[in-house]
Amino acid sequence: MISICVVPCQSLAVRAVPSFECWNTELLVVSPSLWMLEYVSKHWKEDAFFGYQFLNGTNPILIQRCTQLPNNLSVTDETVFPDGQHNLAEEMEKGNIFLCDYKILDEVESNTINGNKQFLMAPLVLLWKNNADQLMPVAIQLKQKPTKDNPIFYPSDSEYDWLLAKTFVRSANFNLYELNAHLLRTHLLAEVFAVSLLRNLPMVHPLYKLLIPHTRYTLNINFLARMLLISKGGTFAKFTSSGGEGALTILRRSLTSLTYTSLCIPDDIEECGLKDVPSFYYRDDGLKLWDIIHRLVKSTLAFYYKTDAEVQEDTELQNWIKEIFQYGFLSQETTGIPQEFSTMDEMVKFVTMVIFTCSAQHSAVNSGQYDFGGWMPNSPTTMELPPPKEKGTTTEKTILDTFPSVNTTVHAMATLWLLSKESSDSIFLGNYPEKHFTERFPLLKIKEFQEELKKLSADIKARNSRLDLPYTYMDPEVVENSVSI
Repeated sequence: MISICVVPCQSLAVRAVPSFECWNTELLVVSPSLWMLEYVSKHWKEDAFFGYQFLNGTNPILIQRCTQLPNNLSVTDETVFPDGQHNLAEEMEKGNIFLCDYKILDEVESNTINGNKQFLMAPLVLLWKNNADQLMPVAIQLKQKPTKDNPIFYPSDSEYDWLLAKTFVRSANFNLYELNAHLLRTHLLAEVFAVSLLRNLPMVHPLYKLLIPHTRYTLNINFLARMLLISKGGTFAKFTSSGGEGALTILRRSLTSLTYTSLCIPDDIEECGLKDVPSFYYRDDGLKLWDIIHRLVKSTLAFYYKTDAEVQEDTELQNWIKEIFQYGFLSQETTGIPQEFSTMDEMVKFVTMVIFTCSAQHSAVNSGQYDFGGWMPNSPTTMELPPPKEKGTTTEKTILDTFPSVNTTVHAMATLWLLSKESSDSIFLGNYPEKHFTERFPLLKIKEFQEELKKLSADIKARNSRLDLPYTYMDPEVVENSVSI
């Protein structure tokens, strides 16, 4: 049992604090990310940091290269580039325009907290890669439908108009990534993989031996999540704008966008047009990890399956993937998830995705929760006032009143701290204290796997030593084998 005591400082004792600088909290715990909290608190208002988080923050799977403006975002060269030195058509042709679209959140029923209706937007965010290779927001529309009372905000607007628009985006991002990128695409999928594994593959099966380390504690942690976090009276229902019915709506909509391509990082990066975006460390480290895992899977399974026919004739293997397709993806062929394995390559790719999802992908979307959300203004779990219907009306007091209440904030912070905390008995990628394989060849491949992970970890640390803000979430030394927290 871990006990966390969260105590607000005196400046949070009243609702209307005098300035942003007074918005502070003190955690009576030893935080592993204290330096990160300090960094975020200093830079959360900056456009460059706002853009950076779409690449290397908690939700790196939303951003896409924009080759054509969406019909519901009416921006012009003059509004996006008021200096007149650039135009949208040319910048899109160069690959410098990006879009983050929160359409899944459109008209989701928002929560009621402390008797007050909360607010959850479905923004469109247009970003531009500038000459310094920074990803800068250039336009924000907070609702999907363009209307007179739904203005498009620009960096040229007043300081508080622009800051409030960005803060609504950060709040929307919290609610979407927790339910889609985190809960659905790692926790719930890992459970599907694990249950099908336990139902269909005996302990002597090579795929069981390969995958069972990546299911450790997953069923346990998901049981606790259902009981304490996403239940009717759980933390998510009590302290987020999407809690309750809204969360179920978001999960249902997210499921319709869950495709095989989006789960395989090489395919996803290609489809989203992000292969050459600078300073995209999630992509860089993720692709390398994918390749290392793929080599282990391919060489190990090739030891047991010599032909495609042997794959096709393995009824236990075929039942495993069949149940995943049927129960995990509701037999939806549009997802692209295989219903059966016809070839070695199909099996190897899918197993690689399973291991990557349960380890690296979960680390990428889970481990930074407190880093980016511990400073509440950077990632509010809810917003207590609606967005402005016209520009020029927002003040500092407006923003402070829009932030979640102290009660909501401290409970959310405590939860994020706990979910980001490394367990005392963590087992990290490449470590297998339970010896499932006994043959010499797979043991040799595991040793090679461990050496490759060690080399990647050293390379990541060397790169991070040159960065103002290191990206650590896919360093194999901190990537757990399984979804266990």
